[in-house]
Amino acid sequence: MTARRCASLTTCLLVLLSMLLPVSCGEEQSGISGEPVAVKGLTFTERVPLQYADQFAIDRYEGGYSLIQVADGEKYLLIPENGSVPEGLDESYRIIHKPADNIYLAATAAMSLFDALDCGDRIRFSGTKPEDWYIPYAREAMERGDMLYAGKYREPDYELLISEGCRLSVQSTMIGHNPEVREKLTELGITVFVDHSSYEAHPLGRCEWIKVYGEMTDCRESAQALFEKQAAFLREVGEKSATGRTVAFFYISSSGQAVTRRSGDYVNRMITLAGGENIFKQTDGDSGGTSTVQMEMEQFYATAKDADIILYNNNIGRDVESLDDLIAKNRFLADFKAVKKGDVWCTGQNLFQETMKTGEIISDFHVVFSGEYKENPPKYLTRLKKGGGQA
Repeated sequence: MTARRCASLTTCLLVLLSMLLPVSCGEEQSGISGEPVAVKGLTFTERVPLQYADQFAIDRYEGGYSLIQVADGEKYLLIPENGSVPEGLDESYRIIHKPADNIYLAATAAMSLFDALDCGDRIRFSGTKPEDWYIPYAREAMERGDMLYAGKYREPDYELLISEGCRLSVQSTMIGHNPEVREKLTELGITVFVDHSSYEAHPLGRCEWIKVYGEMTDCRESAQALFEKQAAFLREVGEKSATGRTVAFFYISSSGQAVTRRSGDYVNRMITLAGGENIFKQTDGDSGGTSTVQMEMEQFYATAKDADIILYNNNIGRDVESLDDLIAKNRFLADFKAVKKGDVWCTGQNLFQETMKTGEIISDFHVVFSGEYKENPPKYLTRLKKGGGQA
């Protein structure tokens, strides 16, 4: 057998083995495939185990260095305090100096994670105005002047960011629509980190992104403990039987259309994990690439009128405080089974900003679905009263 043929056979065997051997066992694995990254000048020590997230991976190296890989292919090298960038480092790495501070935060969902870590003061600039925050710390910090409004992600106040010494911007994937902004921030010496938590398939995957920010802020142990607390809520709910009750999650737009979530959306996953059954099973149609789907009223009525429970998304209109308010949106809602029985609940305005409460919110869902709300009142849902008012 020739040397060339032997090499070819060896290559084929290696490929087959790579296909057969799993990357890791159980739930503790990352969706970032491949071996840990070999960074020139650094010695690898460990990869952080993940339970639900698959949109990032964290590798650690001697001397306090860390590497965060995100599923879009970006690599962020975290430099320890008083540490230096390794010599000859490939230019593809983006640099973040630890502990990260003076941050321009345009990824709203990440605020809950920084706040939970008691690192809210690391956020100096906000891409959200004070009146649009439903996380108390963020609103109060902006009212005090400790956090400054630096413009939306697509129109940042570059002059303010530079004059105040901003070195890191945490953005949502929306920045992809404005690549010129990312390019300008980078040109000004501001590292742009893109949070991909919204791409996580599992609701607790979003929550697990606290490990990313714990790594940036040198709060690793706190991040792990906070995540475990939320995971414990989910485990407790998972030990209980499914309720078998159908649930309709929606809101009525200003134009009178019913708006719900895509079938595979994380809110619908939360409903399922809480023991409920999403009534809108096939809602992946004309979503336009967004997480929401508009439904024709005829289809909406036929699908949702017999749902056992309504979860009304009050985060959008913020104007439903009673069953009367709900029916005023559309008189046909009065015929819905859940409305007749008074089994209608409103989400709080903070539902989509409280990423670090995901496990607790799933637990609240279960309490409502199982009918245990009298003994264990939910924190994130409010029941609408018949004839007006909230329970």
